[in-house]
Amino acid sequence: MAAAKAKRIYLTWTDEMDNALLVVLPHVYNAAIKNVRERCNVEITKDNIIARCKTFDKHYEIISKILSQSGFGWDWENNKLSIDSEDVWNRYVESNKASACYKNKVVKNWDALSTIYSSDHANGEGAKTGAESAQDSLEQADDVSPKLPQKRQRTGDVILCMLGDMKTSFKDALKSTEPLPLPHVTPAVEIFAALQMIQDFARCDMLKSYGKLILNEHLFQALMDLPMATRKEWLLMLNKKDGN
Repeated sequence: MAAAKAKRIYLTWTDEMDNALLVVLPHVYNAAIKNVRERCNVEITKDNIIARCKTFDKHYEIISKILSQSGFGWDWENNKLSIDSEDVWNRYVESNKASACYKNKVVKNWDALSTIYSSDHANGEGAKTGAESAQDSLEQADDVSPKLPQKRQRTGDVILCMLGDMKTSFKDALKSTEPLPLPHVTPAVEIFAALQMIQDFARCDMLKSYGKLILNEHLFQALMDLPMATRKEWLLMLNKKDGN
């Protein structure tokens, strides 16, 4: 039996609520732009953020739908789908043609995308992120607006996607005027020092690993979680897999 349709819930926005919400959003965009500038030495704009997160949204919508079906999983080592058989894939694509290009597509940071775009990892009908609640105020021409999940990319999703904000309710952000926290970033000097502690690690291999770790906080944390005796072997495997 098909799942019951989610009940429509309406929220009346007051001028005071609009003001409380809108005063926060510019700071969030600015924080995202500043974070990319400081970590990557690249200047971006709000339009760049929106365009990039439309891609993130497409990845999440298609991949999460695939993973909800029997016969599919996620290959964390190669950052792509794992498929039980060609027959499973062909039957799925037959009725979901937009997913065809995802058979071998590499999508890095799927763990971050799935966390940001889901609400406490809920995937049932009616599940909403805090960002979706925020966007309800930005796309309304009327005083009354429905709180329903939509397929269209939301500005709130765009903002939180770049920030890596893991809050499940935007109400938490409105309760405080403090800036939203940026994701933890390990200083480059600390990463290099950790690599220097690995015995008999060739300079060339060290620099290759350094180039990867300064761009991926998850990889560095994974390295630090390993026993010292296994770190060199793990890094060499990463360098060999990437072929550079």
